[in-house]
Order: sequence, then C-alpha cells, then structure tokens
Amino acid sequence: MIVPPLCARCGAPTVWPVERCRECAGRRLGFASARAAVEYDEAVRRIVGGWKERGLRRLAAEAATLVRDTVPRPDVDVLAFVPPDGDRRLRRGHHPADRLASELGRIWELPVERLLERVGGSTRQRGLSLVERRRNVRRAFLAVRSAPRSVCLVDDVYTSGATASAAATALRKAGARRVEVVCFARAVR
Repeated sequence: MIVPPLCARCGAPTVWPVERCRECAGRRLGFASARAAVEYDEAVRRIVGGWKERGLRRLAAEAATLVRDTVPRPDVDVLAFVPPDGDRRLRRGHHPADRLASELGRIWELPVERLLERVGGSTRQRGLSLVERRRNVRRAFLAVRSAPRSVCLVDDVYTSGATASAAATALRKAGARRVEVVCFARAVR
C-alpha cells in the first residue's frame, strides 16, 4: 500500500509531506493531484499483466477495493477513464481503466462517463524514456464532449505521469476546472 507522507501533487511517497517532489517539480502537469493504492513492484506488475493481457477481468473489483481502502474518495462530479488504444482494446476484449472506473463508480457512488477518446497512433509507453513518453502522448487524447467542472481520471497504472497529464489536459481544454487522478498502481522511483 502507498501511505503518507506523499507528494501533494503527484502522490509519490516521500520522507516528509511536500507540495511538489523531485519527480514533479518543474513539470507542467494537467492534473491537480494523483493518488494510487499500491506500488507497481514486480508482484503487482504480474497481476496487472494478467489483468491486461490474459483477460483476468475479475481483478478490477479487487483493485477497486484496494483503491477504496487506500485512496480517499475524490470530491468530484464524475469519474472518467483514460481511453485505450483501439487496437489493444480489440485484442484484449476489455479495458482495465474502464473496468476500474466502473467498479470505483459503484463503490464511491459516482457517475462514470466516457469523456475522452484516443486519437492518432501513439506507440506503447513501455521502454520509452520520460521525455519520449511525454512526447508520445502529448496530443493523444481528445474530449468527446464538454467536461464537468471536476473530474477524477481513472487509470490502471501511473508510471511517469505523462499519460495522466496528457489526458487531464484534454479534459481541462474541454471545460474541467479540476482534474484528479486515481490509479490502482504507481511506479515508485
């Protein structure tokens, strides 16, 4: 479990509470805050791999329970999710972030809306440097309609924050004033 103290902005574990940590200081982030339930370590990496690539869809409910037990319920109007690349969704037959958002919506009694779509063909983020990750997803998302005032963006894994920031930026361009991010797992450096 990821527990305080944390960076107030990106949710990275820290030695003491800070507004911005070394990881997010000096970066333009499209979201107000990001939080995750567990560290993206080797054990969690295997679980997420099963969830994403081997169709273990029931893991969404377990992941949502861990998020509920670790992350405070966001004070937002709606939950949205980071949309998948169309090819990956077809190959997998499901999308973990969508399923996690649905489970969290049920638990937190918040509506879940599809607010974003992925546009263009971004390559997989795995193996890319931080700069390459940011460039890869810079214009990868487009709002499908105007966004409510406050949105919680749900994703399965937060690695560099590039995807979350790009998606949050698209939501803000569509009218959201505050975007919070909630993920099941988070890479810790």
